[in-house]
Amino acid sequence: MNREYLFALANKYGSPLYVYDAEKIISQYRSMENAFQASKKLKINYATKALSNISVLKLINSLGGNLDCVSIQEVKLGLKAGFEPHRLSFTPSGVSIGELDKAVAYGARITLDSLSILQEFGEKYPKIPVSIRINPHIMAGGNKKISVGHVASKFGISKDHIPEVKKIIGKTGTRIDGIHKHTGSDILDIDVFLRGSEVLFTIAKEFEDLDFIDFGGGFKVAYKEGDPSTNMQDFGNIMTRRFDKFCEAYGKDISMAFEPGKFLVSECGYFLAKVNVVKPNSKTIFAGIDSGLNHLIRPMYYGAYHHIENISNPKGEEKKYTVVGYICENDTFAENRPIPEISQGDVLCFRNAGAYCFSMASNYNSRYRPAEVLVYKNKDYLIREREVFDDLIKHQIEVDIEF
Repeated sequence: MNREYLFALANKYGSPLYVYDAEKIISQYRSMENAFQASKKLKINYATKALSNISVLKLINSLGGNLDCVSIQEVKLGLKAGFEPHRLSFTPSGVSIGELDKAVAYGARITLDSLSILQEFGEKYPKIPVSIRINPHIMAGGNKKISVGHVASKFGISKDHIPEVKKIIGKTGTRIDGIHKHTGSDILDIDVFLRGSEVLFTIAKEFEDLDFIDFGGGFKVAYKEGDPSTNMQDFGNIMTRRFDKFCEAYGKDISMAFEPGKFLVSECGYFLAKVNVVKPNSKTIFAGIDSGLNHLIRPMYYGAYHHIENISNPKGEEKKYTVVGYICENDTFAENRPIPEISQGDVLCFRNAGAYCFSMASNYNSRYRPAEVLVYKNKDYLIREREVFDDLIKHQIEVDIEF
């Protein structure tokens, strides 16, 4: 998406603003399909938490994808977006049996990640098949905060506890229809996926009537020019051969599922913010924008890199800026980053703003959340209105108390 068009969108809809390129989502989805074209067993379960706007979910639906949901609210969003219940995989962690009851009522497919809930669920719903999330004891991911498959992680049933799983299902009669894992996010090394898959293949042999194995997601995307990314074609070729070999030994063709979130939507997103102030000090030049960690928390939360462009002055002389927000905390987006000369009123564009950006936004400091725009075939569509003051107080109750 070119700078001129993005600049025009900032003027049309105001700032801060999230813009999503539908064509990029489509191309990423098709690239994953093509990487596994030798397999008829592929299921793509989009990780809803990455970007849950209903228009994006409808796009995924139109492509033939399924949804991976980690809350009952995501299940309801999927249903509203037109997904059939059986295409919704409910894979939460640490939820109550009450939330699982709701997922059952909606008809979603159930994944459980603890022995206690496996037993409780099995006693209550002995005829409903479930998949189990396995902790493979593998350290993976670009940051410890998004590495979720290691031995100390809260996620999943330890791979060492399969005997206990079998004892529970022996008593409850529960059918295990799938084996699931997710080791982390921002994974570059294909070998990590392959090591994790070998853990699942070994465990899968313990269960006779599986319908699928879900290998999770976490594929790495490029954040700047020259940045490495997961070679999906190589991975698809290797994984397809390995999976076919497993199915042959298993004696049954089952499905191979993945849960791409960042891979599908990261690069589709652009976050546009206006410069409120340019303030030099003895060590740096601050460029303060009309946003903060309330709209884009990834740099502050786990040190994520977002390439920043000055789309108002793209050919200006580069200077080093520390780009900061307007929140009353340290909300630094970039330190001493070379950016074409910035002036008050310029519009900055943050790349890779599709995944885990708006979806992690908040009303901290009582700020409004931004608008969202989807661009498809050179036409822009407002898919979320910018919040207003009434949104902040909508659920607050002013009670009559004499203080």
